[in-house]
Amino acid sequence: MRRVITYGTFDLFHEGHRRLLERARALGDYLIVGVTSSSYDNGRGKLNVRESLVERIRNVADSGLADEVTVEEYEGQKIHDIQRLDVDVFAIGSDWIGQFDYLGDYCEVVYLERTKGVSSTGLREAGGVIRMGVVGAGRIARRFVSEARFVSGVSVEAVWTRRPEKARHFADEFELQWANESYSDLLTHVDAVYIATPHETHVDLTRQALEAGVHVLCEKPIALRVDDLENLYALADERRLVLLEALKTAFSPGFQRMVAIARGGSIGTIRSVDATFTKLVRSGRELETSDAGALSELASYPFLAIVKLLGTSPAAVTTRAITTDGVDTFARVNVDYPQAIASATVGLGVKAEGDLVVAGTQGYVYVPAPWWLTEYFETRFEDPRDNRKFFYKFDGDGLRYELAEFISMIRDETSESFRLLREESLAIAALMERSRSEFTSFGG
Repeated sequence: MRRVITYGTFDLFHEGHRRLLERARALGDYLIVGVTSSSYDNGRGKLNVRESLVERIRNVADSGLADEVTVEEYEGQKIHDIQRLDVDVFAIGSDWIGQFDYLGDYCEVVYLERTKGVSSTGLREAGGVIRMGVVGAGRIARRFVSEARFVSGVSVEAVWTRRPEKARHFADEFELQWANESYSDLLTHVDAVYIATPHETHVDLTRQALEAGVHVLCEKPIALRVDDLENLYALADERRLVLLEALKTAFSPGFQRMVAIARGGSIGTIRSVDATFTKLVRSGRELETSDAGALSELASYPFLAIVKLLGTSPAAVTTRAITTDGVDTFARVNVDYPQAIASATVGLGVKAEGDLVVAGTQGYVYVPAPWWLTEYFETRFEDPRDNRKFFYKFDGDGLRYELAEFISMIRDETSESFRLLREESLAIAALMERSRSEFTSFGG
């Protein structure tokens, strides 16, 4: 007897799950299905799992395709299961291709082609998978598709970019159903879009999606002008759609906890926030498009920390920037509040220590570089015996956190996330607009 094993979360069991199990079963005579436990899903960074383990096991059993169901509870269990259950074939979806080659030492490894278009009814059926389209096919879009597999209840189905051949290559690589020839075509195939295109295109692409009745998760900054962002929020409300800024740090567990601790009084009253984000970029979109520069590319992150920790109503904003061929490549923004002072330092082609320091009247919070991927921070005091260290998970590239929040907002029919309030996004946009339009420049 040829024994086959496969694994998955199997949340919101749908046609794609059924087809994968059918293909796995066709590889042998006896199919074992491993269903991940909630604790294991949490440990591997799987988000938004809506059904209990018991419900997910029942759904697999009710499919009639599994001869045996087991529970996957810990990393490394696959090797043990293969050995103890005398497995001949390990089968898994092709979106994991290459990642389980090591199991070839124990059995045959087969990657099953991903089922395209698994949820054609989208949100029209209770529990349906949300169909997602990707706008853009660059570095961040690629990361997004890879991260999306860690969020339950969403399926990336389509892509559009200005170069059709690039969209087709992207769709082939990630096994998407649609490589759309036009943006309007993409909007007919999906329930929601992730926009990862140059900054100057965000407002128009977001508006078109909302007008077509499609929810929008848009890379930061959604808009470089406050009035544009206000108009988009008004349109989203009019159409009863979700519009969320994809500023991943805001949704990560470590950053959220750091803000809560800093504002919770343990370091006293906050008097200053100093945040730095720089990276080495010599050419490309960040330096060459109409809205290029260190401020538009990077300042959203330090502005997020400032707004979260000091509020949305600064008293004054002043900026100094070094420019090269008219593009700001290094800038420092001073943001004054009635009882506090903040600074945001950003640079392209310049490298500095990318840390975050929050100073209070009793102590301070230190978040080491890269602070925007917050995994660890410390509270430090006059007496070092009072210092504390905090550790939190930051899985993958962090895009799963913003996507999980976005999907939850759609399902819960809520227009706002407490993790990134509209008021905060508008305050960040105001800081962006003021810092870019009023800076004192020097350089070549």
